[in-house]
Amino acid sequence: MILRCTMTRRTKLLSALRRELRISDGLVRRLKPLDVFRVNGESAHTNRILEPGDELCVTIREDAPDFPAEDGPLNVLYEDECLIALDKPQGILVHPSFSRQTGTLANLLLGYYRRTGQPCAVHVLTRLDRDTMGVVIYAKNAWAHWLLMEELDAGRVEKTYEALTVGGPEADSGLIDLPITRRPAPSLLRCVSPDGKPAQTRYRVLERGPICRLELQPVTGRTHQLRVHCAHEGFPILGDPQYGPDPAASGQQLVARQICLDHPQTGARLCIESNIQLSR
Repeated sequence: MILRCTMTRRTKLLSALRRELRISDGLVRRLKPLDVFRVNGESAHTNRILEPGDELCVTIREDAPDFPAEDGPLNVLYEDECLIALDKPQGILVHPSFSRQTGTLANLLLGYYRRTGQPCAVHVLTRLDRDTMGVVIYAKNAWAHWLLMEELDAGRVEKTYEALTVGGPEADSGLIDLPITRRPAPSLLRCVSPDGKPAQTRYRVLERGPICRLELQPVTGRTHQLRVHCAHEGFPILGDPQYGPDPAASGQQLVARQICLDHPQTGARLCIESNIQLSR
C-alpha cells in the first residue's frame, strides 16, 4: 500500500509522517530501515525538512505471517486496499493460536491473498468466538490496523448482533448494565460479579415467543459479554454449550449481523452486513 500527500507547511519529514499520514511511531521505526520514504520521488530520511508543495510518498510493507496459507471457501463481504470483511461460519477460529496454527479463518484468508497476488498481512480487528458466526474484519496492513484500532478503543465502532434466546426480556428494548469478571481458575468462562469490569449491552426484541429473536449491541467489549448477559438475565442464547440451558448443544445461535466503522482513508462511514441467517 502507498500513502501520498502534498505538503502545505514547512516541517520535518517525521512530523509529516505523524500528522499528515497518521503513521504511528512504532510503524515509523519499523519502516525506517526499509528505505520506503520518498520526497519528490527521492529517498529521504526522517530528519529532512519538507517545504510546501513537496510530494511525500510512503510504501507500507508487510512481513509474511508466520502461519501457513490454506485453500478453502471464503465468503468476502467487502474488500479494498485497507481492509477485508468476511462472513465467518460457525465452528471455526478467527486466528491461529500458540497451540493451533492451521484450520482457521486467517489461514484461509492468507491463501486468498496468495491466489489473488496480494502481499498483505492478516491483522484481526474484530474477533468472534468459535461458535459465533457473522462479520469479521481484518486490516491488510499495520497502518490501517492502527487507525482502526483507535476507532475501536474510542468506542466509535458499532457492532450489531442477532441472537435466538430461550425466552426473552420483559421490555421490548433496554440496557443490560452488569459488570463481568472471569470465573476462578482454571476456568476460562466469565460471570456477572460486582467486582468485575463494567459491561453494557443494548437489546431490542425483534420476535417474541418461546424462542425470541433479539438484536444485541455491545457498548463495551468484554469476553463472552452477550452470552453472559443474556444467560444472567434469564434468556440464555439458544444452544450455547457453555452458558445455555443445554450443555450438550452443538453451538449457540448468535450472529454478528453488522459492523459500522469509519474508513481509515476516506473517513466515510462504512457498514458491513453479514449474509448469514439465523435458524431455529
